[in-house]
Amino acid sequence: MTRMRLVTAAAVLAFGAGVALAPVLAQDKTEPKSGSDKSELYQQLNLFGDVLERIRRDYVEPVDEKTLMENAINGMLAALDPHSSYMNPKVYKDMQVQTRGEFGGLGIEVTMENGVIKVVSPIDDTPASKAGVQSGDLIFALDGEPVQGLTLQEAVEKMRGKVGTAIKISIRRNNVKDPIDLSLTRETIKVKAVRFRLEGDVGYIRVTSFTEQSTSGVLDAVEKIKKEAGPKLKGFVLDLRNNPGGLLDQAISMSDAFLDKGEIVSVKARKAEDVQRWNAKAGDVTGGLPIVVLMNGGSASASEIVAGALQDHRRAIILGTRSFGKGSVQTIMQVTGGGAIRLTTALYFTPSGRSIQKEGIKPDIEVEQAKVETIQQRSGFREENLRRSITNPNDKPAADKKDDKTSEAKPPVDKPADKKDDKTTAATPAAGDPDEPPKDAVADYQLLRAVDLIRGISLYTSRAN
Repeated sequence: MTRMRLVTAAAVLAFGAGVALAPVLAQDKTEPKSGSDKSELYQQLNLFGDVLERIRRDYVEPVDEKTLMENAINGMLAALDPHSSYMNPKVYKDMQVQTRGEFGGLGIEVTMENGVIKVVSPIDDTPASKAGVQSGDLIFALDGEPVQGLTLQEAVEKMRGKVGTAIKISIRRNNVKDPIDLSLTRETIKVKAVRFRLEGDVGYIRVTSFTEQSTSGVLDAVEKIKKEAGPKLKGFVLDLRNNPGGLLDQAISMSDAFLDKGEIVSVKARKAEDVQRWNAKAGDVTGGLPIVVLMNGGSASASEIVAGALQDHRRAIILGTRSFGKGSVQTIMQVTGGGAIRLTTALYFTPSGRSIQKEGIKPDIEVEQAKVETIQQRSGFREENLRRSITNPNDKPAADKKDDKTSEAKPPVDKPADKKDDKTTAATPAAGDPDEPPKDAVADYQLLRAVDLIRGISLYTSRAN
């Protein structure tokens, strides 16, 4: 490629663990500097050495020189952007484990915003999601101590700990006046990247993160859904809500699975000539069935690559709300001492040339999440209940109805006692107020809309053919 290998478009740092990234070694060819530039650089290095020596000699307490240097390096990187950072050897090793989809912690993907920790998304079936942590929550204190002044890496380290130990996090949430305190118990987080099921005649596939198993999990899900549904299968819903991203190669291969041809994503580095593009190979694993992609504000990075590619090629309809808007690429570079730096080295672009940095992917159909409740209808009359109503000309003759068990079981419509029974059933005291919806009839509104959309597309297509 060019002066460095651009390996990953990972999302923000994980809560209790780093985000899944692919480590590489990179040798950067530095640009030549003029004599004046070199002189200024040497002056700044002398300044750094002077400050370091004064701290070692005069600070009120003895300092650990190794920790001091690590903090200095991390401060330099953290000042660049929210996603660049230094990883000491322990953190770097943990990151490599996380890439394989298993790590210890609370299960929250986070970033830093205005000195506090902002939740990008909780990971499914983890202590964070079970406790009710939501995308967009701002974490301002850990065990009663403010996070203000901590780097993102320091805050993440503070939230890590022995499995089974508890930690209290204090959060602020939009539209909630008072702070919320939650007590979470650390667990070993095993991220099952892909879940799936059949929603009647529509296949539902949820991808929670982009780890090494994500694309293979989606391919397996498609095949099992197709086998279970058979010819009645009408399409697929790909759920990328609250998916913070992960490995770039997984985003590319997953997009390729649904595309027959065309560009998937391009990555552009500092120099104009440092551009890399990935294109789809022939073959659509769904066989051309309709696809709806679900997204929200917790969908970031690799999720946005997939959604952007399918949207630009008009292969899928994007439904939900605007995504997070992380369009930068981080490269992991091992450095002296066994640690590594995570450095933002490029931006990625969708096939049409869109950069989604700070913009996100805008859905084709914007649908806010809502609570869906079944409302019990009051009893009432229909045309068939009215006296002397005209008979439907398509009805069977009376003689045939005698042999029709369904018609035979239908009570006479003009019998007063039967009308009374209907009203009594509709207003059964055990059911409560007929206008009060059952409390357990709550559904995923965005998913319902996506499934209905798939069915509508299938119906329209079948009639057109």
